[in-house]
Amino acid sequence: MTNKTISNFLTYCIAGVWIINGLYCKILNFVPRHQEIVGRILGSDHTRILTIIIGVLEILMAVWIISKINSRLNAIAQITIIAAMNIIEFLVVPDLLLWGRFNILFAFIFIFIVYCNEYYFNQKNLKQT
Repeated sequence: MTNKTISNFLTYCIAGVWIINGLYCKILNFVPRHQEIVGRILGSDHTRILTIIIGVLEILMAVWIISKINSRLNAIAQITIIAAMNIIEFLVVPDLLLWGRFNILFAFIFIFIVYCNEYYFNQKNLKQT
């Protein structure tokens, strides 16, 4: 398998994670726990609309990932968002997380995959360094 093939596969998998979390879990509300997390962290006055907005932003992240426009900036944005979101959830709502405080381990594995995809497998960026 070439680095390009691996990068393309990982790019679509990473985008898929954002789409599933944005559309399935938040917008369609098939995982109500996500709305509960938003409510506890951001307040419950407008929980549903805030959850939908977050879901739309996650879908837009997937579109950005697939477009490969400014892929380094995209990877940095993803890493920052995933780390910040999971640290906040770890501290504020560990009881609502699928694997409790262990969720942060899966978040950092995902961060590692995003990092490797951009800085190791992405041939376009390897030529620039």
